Amino acid sequence: MEVLRGISLDVQRGESVFLCGASGAGKTTLLYTLAGLERPESGTVTFEGGQLYRGSETTQARVRNERIGFVFQGYFLLPELTALENAMLPSMINRKADRAAAEMALTKVGLGERLHHLPAELSGGEQQRVAIARAVMNQPTIIFADEPTGNLDSKTGEGIVELLLALVREKQTTLIVVTHDLELAKRGDRRLEIRDGLLVR
Repeated sequence: MEVLRGISLDVQRGESVFLCGASGAGKTTLLYTLAGLERPESGTVTFEGGQLYRGSETTQARVRNERIGFVFQGYFLLPELTALENAMLPSMINRKADRAAAEMALTKVGLGERLHHLPAELSGGEQQRVAIARAVMNQPTIIFADEPTGNLDSKTGEGIVELLLALVREKQTTLIVVTHDLELAKRGDRRLEIRDGLLVR
């Protein structure tokens, strides 16, 4: 089944783009494809001058870990690890566990006093902040967020989007967010709508 159909999209460095659309329109598929998580059957994804899906699996994985951050709707924190240990995971993959960078990232998202709490001891908003800290700690050039407010109440969700925008503006990081919330989507530099696998604006 064809989910995306002839999409052509350019995103500039430092730009915040929000992707909207109904369930099943292809938003998450497009996000995963752009982030290097789902290889397209045709077409190419160009990232920092090179083709994202060219090269070995090891090379692709290194690019995803070092240059790309991803925030999932479901947080995907490891339950047996503390907030600090979860945030450190990207650096641990490189066998260079960077405790200081993880602590700094968690402090920036307002969790400096919650470093040693397990996910079960944190609220949904706090767990999403840990996930954001994990996504930014390697200082990626682009961050993808898939419905980052989907499991949160509106006030907490609004705070999460403001936090993401503040973090990326500080570092001139590119941000691409999938959301069903049209009001939140107005916060970005550009809002795009996907309908039946096509970009309609």
